[in-house]
Amino acid sequence: MSHENPIPMTPVWEHEDTSRIPFWAYTDEDIHKQELEKLFYKKHWCYVGLEAEIPQPGDFKRTVIGERSVIMVRHEDNSIYVVENVCAHRGMRFCREKHGHVKSFTCPYHQWNYDLEGKLQGVPFRRGVKQDGKAKGGMPKDFKTSDHGLTKLLVATRGGVVFASFDHDVESFEDFLGPTMLSYFDRMFNGRKLTLLGYNKQRIPGNWKLMQENIKDPYHPGLLHTWFVTFGLWRADNRSELKMDEHFRHAAMISTRGSGGKDTQTTNVSSFKESMQLNDPSFLDVEVEPWWDGPTAVMMTLFPSVILQQQVNSVSTRHIQPNGHGSFDFVWTHFGYEDDTPDMTERRLRQANLFGPAGFVSADDGEVIEFSQQGFEQKPFHRSLAELGGKEIEETDHMVSETLIRGMYAYWRKVMGV
Repeated sequence: MSHENPIPMTPVWEHEDTSRIPFWAYTDEDIHKQELEKLFYKKHWCYVGLEAEIPQPGDFKRTVIGERSVIMVRHEDNSIYVVENVCAHRGMRFCREKHGHVKSFTCPYHQWNYDLEGKLQGVPFRRGVKQDGKAKGGMPKDFKTSDHGLTKLLVATRGGVVFASFDHDVESFEDFLGPTMLSYFDRMFNGRKLTLLGYNKQRIPGNWKLMQENIKDPYHPGLLHTWFVTFGLWRADNRSELKMDEHFRHAAMISTRGSGGKDTQTTNVSSFKESMQLNDPSFLDVEVEPWWDGPTAVMMTLFPSVILQQQVNSVSTRHIQPNGHGSFDFVWTHFGYEDDTPDMTERRLRQANLFGPAGFVSADDGEVIEFSQQGFEQKPFHRSLAELGGKEIEETDHMVSETLIRGMYAYWRKVMGV
């Protein structure tokens, strides 16, 4: 009898289209490693933050792209750099603070020092030490500091939002989004200066793609979320549209708030709670803003790394940060605009309670993603179903469709080669 381990099989996407999604797409660690390389580190722009988070020269923010630690920093000339948080000497992640202000970066291990662009400018004992009148040790004569700077990423800023890429040959940020998604991006980030309101952060024990799916899935909000269906913020019968870029990787779910209350659309919806009342009605104190231009909610997914949220007056970015195939950190950055009145700022903060780890709405999403991952791990040979609205991939003028999920996986399959 042979005691050799079986040869691992390459996963195969058995169904002809993307209306069936194999569970191994969420559970296979090798697939996850390929995703990092092909989706986060090559040919894609990834979100790193808002300019408002680093308002002064020397201000920095530590964050991640995929599973690589990076630093966003404002230079003395007011430009923004993004560098990898890995010392060029012995590879240490030298920056430990999440936010701060510096004149330069110093690795604590051997005190190598870098300017704000990531250029190496200081090496202790580079020329050795003097003993008995002679220089001993030190770097070789051909050592050049210019050869040993931090890895610099390509940076794109638009409307106060910062994106970066390890791939210096990536297409322009505008081409990456495409005209349809760019128009919705510019709707939210329209040139007004942004102001930082605060953060939420949670670790969700599920595959990172599940959060992209969640915000490409208009099927669930009016069924899962009691708050949405009861108070009319997001229901299947709201006037709505589903939009995509030409590659189907990015998407926007666009909705206009209905009246709420009981009707034929809520009769068999268990999450609808007719008797639910708010102790503080100000949570539903919504003020229409001119820049909305109609829709009361636009949820954008920019693949692979970020969700841009406008739910009535609450606006935020939601950063997806993978941790292996079965976990990701989810960082919410709530913001406003410099010309907001104090009342509007208070309104944005109040409505932000719908979102985040314990949000009236978003707490539901974290749970269903966790429980979905448990099902995938239990039955990795199985598949999920995404047939609502048919098997095609197309934009719609309604919410009763899983077309955006099918579109994302058509793109995913093309890039991943499965």
